[in-house]
Amino acid sequence: MNPESIENKLKEAFPSCSVKAQDLTGGGDHWSVTISAKEFQGKTMVEQHRMVYRALGDWMKKEIHALALNTSEKN
Repeated sequence: MNPESIENKLKEAFPSCSVKAQDLTGGGDHWSVTISAKEFQGKTMVEQHRMVYRALGDWMKKEIHALALNTSEKN
């Protein structure tokens, strides 16, 4: 798993987004993601996080062990 894979998958799900993924441990399974997207407009933080989890799909079951999220609406 690499940052570009995560960023590209999220860009597919949220075309308007600005996204940055960072490997927190160097092992490729603990990540920090900062994402801002118009698709988050009017959504609570919990709803935004659920949208990201859904977009990452099966990666959340195996490849990504831990994910720190910072989401926001894009103006």
